[in-house]
Amino acid sequence: MEKLLRLSAVKDFTGLSRSGLYVMVKEGTFPRPVKIGLRAVAWRSSDVSKWIDERCTITELEDLDGQA
Repeated sequence: MEKLLRLSAVKDFTGLSRSGLYVMVKEGTFPRPVKIGLRAVAWRSSDVSKWIDERCTITELEDLDGQA
């Protein structure tokens, strides 16, 4: 079963602020949350983990490119 992360957990995992997260969601550079209630949203843990992994891969590639 998929674990859902509330905003505070997503902020802790990513180090991003609330406003930063929502700007990135609007730009399409961060996963969209899912609605879990009338006024509540959460993010799929797999989506957040994938986003973090992609950021790490990009950083590693940039580091390798800079060493050449």
